Amino acid sequence: SLQALTTSLVTALAASLLALTVGTWAALAAASLGRRGKRCLDALFVLPVAVPSVVVGLAVLVAFSRPPLLLNGTSSIVVLAHTVLVTAFAYQSVSAAIVRLDPAYEQAAASLGARPGYVLWRVRLPLLLPSLTAAAGLCFALSMGELSATMMLYPPDWMPLPVRIFTATDRGSLFGGSAVAVVLMATTLLVLLAVSRVRTRASYR
Repeated sequence: SLQALTTSLVTALAASLLALTVGTWAALAAASLGRRGKRCLDALFVLPVAVPSVVVGLAVLVAFSRPPLLLNGTSSIVVLAHTVLVTAFAYQSVSAAIVRLDPAYEQAAASLGARPGYVLWRVRLPLLLPSLTAAAGLCFALSMGELSATMMLYPPDWMPLPVRIFTATDRGSLFGGSAVAVVLMATTLLVLLAVSRVRTRASYR
């Protein structure tokens, strides 16, 4: 169970960071597109949420079970599937925050001679930090509890905690499964509390 907990934490952290990076980049790119382009990008990122996670797991399994990118039987395919499933939430969260940003800060920085990259790094991203931390917490919690796609993809040496809980209860060990479920819930809650503290400090700043 300890190894399964470590596996879940590593998977959730990696998937959350990847989803946050891709989702933030896509949300910033979508903000500069026209209405039609933004709608197409929204549909592309929401599509994995609109279908069952089993379908996403099967699609990832079929896509990466042959060269040139053979990931079947590795931990990377589990992280990839989790990233695909949670990126939509990061994208939607950051997109909603970008709409609420006051453009006066960026315009003031640009009028003082700041380059676009500097405005993005020193002005825009700090203003988005509360939404970024909220999106990271949501992605982490969803990844920690993901089961359907994981059941189709995980290798024997990379069993996350939800799979451990399922196998325990499926064999009739309800007490053991319940105990591990409490560990999963407590660990997720502790991480979310830490993320909320970061978000509170970011909002205060």
